[in-house]
Amino acid sequence: MSYPENLQYPEARYHGNNGEVNAVFRPADTPPDISSPGGSTHYLATSAETGGEFGLYKAELGPRSAGAKAHFHKTISESFYVLSGELELYNGEKWLTGRAGDFLYVPVGGLHAFKNVTDEPVSMLMLFSPGAPREEYFEQVAEMAQRGAEELMRFRVRHDSYFVEDFE
Repeated sequence: MSYPENLQYPEARYHGNNGEVNAVFRPADTPPDISSPGGSTHYLATSAETGGEFGLYKAELGPRSAGAKAHFHKTISESFYVLSGELELYNGEKWLTGRAGDFLYVPVGGLHAFKNVTDEPVSMLMLFSPGAPREEYFEQVAEMAQRGAEELMRFRVRHDSYFVEDFE
């Protein structure tokens, strides 16, 4: 594989000479941060914890979970890595079946969606870059959906989620 000659590392952000003790460990048996009948979400690394570099979440969707309808983001990219089960992923053009080890990268502005159409649970990692405060979105989207279309739309826009209403 060849690499572009202009590819460079970012500017240094750490200027010390000896390194620091600042790693964060999250044991596998840490309970989910959000649980609902449809699944759960683990906050592996929030934007606040990574200084805005990225946000990493483990999502577990129950059988026949609706997931997220077609949408895009104006400020962040989103990536999906399937850990277990089968996850239907929309890549902006068609639905693909993601299985353990499959990966989908969605650049800024890319249409995407996901859902579990099987009778088995599915587990995945979701990576947002740069980091964004997605926790409030995950925690309140169901409540906002019950409040009505106008309030839900304002909530989604505040969280950089632009849904395509006339999809499927």
